[in-house]
Amino acid sequence: MTHQQDRAAPLRRRTLLRGALLTGATAITGTHLTSCSVPAAEHSTEATRQSTVTAPGGRRVLLAYFSRRGENYDYGRRTDLVTGNTEVLAGTISRLITCDVHRIEAAEPYPDSYDQAVRRNVREQDADARPAIAGRLPSLAPYDTILLGSPIWNVRPPMIMKTFAEALDFHGRTVIPFTTHAMSGLGTAERDYAASCTGATLAQGLAVRGEEVRKAQAEVKAWLRRLGIGLVT
Repeated sequence: MTHQQDRAAPLRRRTLLRGALLTGATAITGTHLTSCSVPAAEHSTEATRQSTVTAPGGRRVLLAYFSRRGENYDYGRRTDLVTGNTEVLAGTISRLITCDVHRIEAAEPYPDSYDQAVRRNVREQDADARPAIAGRLPSLAPYDTILLGSPIWNVRPPMIMKTFAEALDFHGRTVIPFTTHAMSGLGTAERDYAASCTGATLAQGLAVRGEEVRKAQAEVKAWLRRLGIGLVT
C-alpha cells in the first residue's frame, strides 16, 4: 500500500559510498527466487530457479522486494490494484538488468482494505514489530549487490523489511533501496537499512511516485546507469 498515511519527512542525505564489491559462489537456498523478470500478480506462481549470472559490470545482483496489491490511492482517489506498485517497479528494474528476484511475502497477508492495512501498519510501527515472512529466506552468499524494494507507509518502509534485513548477513555487500510512495520519497529507507543491514554499504536509492510507476522506465534506466549496473542489451 504505497500511499498509506504518507507524509513528507525531510531527511539529511547520507554520504553514499561506492566501493569495490565482493563476489560469492555458493548455492541459493531460499524459495521464491526467479531469474530476473517479476511475473504479474495474477500469474505469480514463483518457481525457485538459480541464476546468479554475473551482470554487466561484474556484479551479481539480487532484487528483493515487498509489495501489496488491493485498495490504494490514485491521485487522491481510491483504486483497486491487481498488481502492487512496488511489484510493477521491481518488474521494470528486473527486465533491464541481469539479476535474481526474491518476493518477500508476509506470513499473515496484509488486508486488501486500505483502512485495515493502515491500522495494521500503525500497530506494527508503534510496537516496533517484526512481522513474520512466509517461506524460506534467500542466501546472500552469491551476491555482492542487493536491491531492496518496498512501498513507503507512514514515511517508513513496512516493518517486514526490518524482519528481512535483520535475518541476513549483509557484510561486504552494497544495498540499494528503491521505493514507491505518495509524497515521502525514500522516507526513512536509507537510515533504516543502514541500521538493519549490518556491514553493508548504502548506495543511492530510487523513489518513484506510485501513480507513475508504469511509465518510469527512462527514470529507472538513468538511475541504474548512475549506479554502474549494466543494462541488458
